[in-house]
Amino acid sequence: MRIRLLSIILLIGLIPNIVAANANKITKIVLDAGHGGKDAGAKGQFSLEKELTLAIVKRLGKMINDSMRGVQVIYTRTTDEYPLLPERHRIANESKGDVFISVHINSSAMKKHRELVGYKTVKKGKKKMKQPIYKVTYNNVTTATGTESYVLGLHRNSQKESAIGEYGETVAEEPGMLNENDPMTSIIIAQYAQAFLTRSVLLGTKIQQQFEWQGRSSRGVMQKGLEVLAGSAMPGVLVECGYINNPEEEVYMNSEQGQYEIALAIYKGIKAYKAEMENK
Repeated sequence: MRIRLLSIILLIGLIPNIVAANANKITKIVLDAGHGGKDAGAKGQFSLEKELTLAIVKRLGKMINDSMRGVQVIYTRTTDEYPLLPERHRIANESKGDVFISVHINSSAMKKHRELVGYKTVKKGKKKMKQPIYKVTYNNVTTATGTESYVLGLHRNSQKESAIGEYGETVAEEPGMLNENDPMTSIIIAQYAQAFLTRSVLLGTKIQQQFEWQGRSSRGVMQKGLEVLAGSAMPGVLVECGYINNPEEEVYMNSEQGQYEIALAIYKGIKAYKAEMENK
């Protein structure tokens, strides 16, 4: 019993080193263009989120293929189709990706405006009363600007751990390390999930820094329980590239220059993350 306990204590101590030793080499990057097909995503005055995400992802993939030697790009979609989220997870996990990046376009909530346009007379018992008449309009135009990146929220961690357990052989370099019959496996999986979160924050930070250096407004890196990030057994971020319901940002994101700069910021962020991870 004492020997077993000592073995467990020693293994727990080694887990952070095992996790750090694995997946430092970035050789496969999964790019996910948000929405697609029947799911248009957010709508602007003249464009759709699904169109912009695909255009940006294709530019980003070309930059990686052209400039990152030894790195393979895996796409969850390359046409106007809608892979369900489990399918996106399957593509990422079966490809043994090292990083998962989902590209999206932001939109703020619809604003409701009530305008008094007149009165009408109504009877209440024997009395006549004036009742106001309002015209209700909805406005989706915003002045909000900028980019932001999301990493997985902690309340989705159990789903992340399930993905790591299911695709254990792609995560752990040592065969059989994540044996479901071994009581230590749940501890190892939890360590992997924590390591992936730390790396996701680092990746998101590198990407946001690049947007800032381009002169764009950055809302930083935040946590959110996003399904698209929960099912992949690897570090991952979701990047919001701008507000489609801001007329100026919509024009920018539809322009050649805008799409190039957005893709370049994400590319340089990945490159900086890759360099830091591989130098550890």
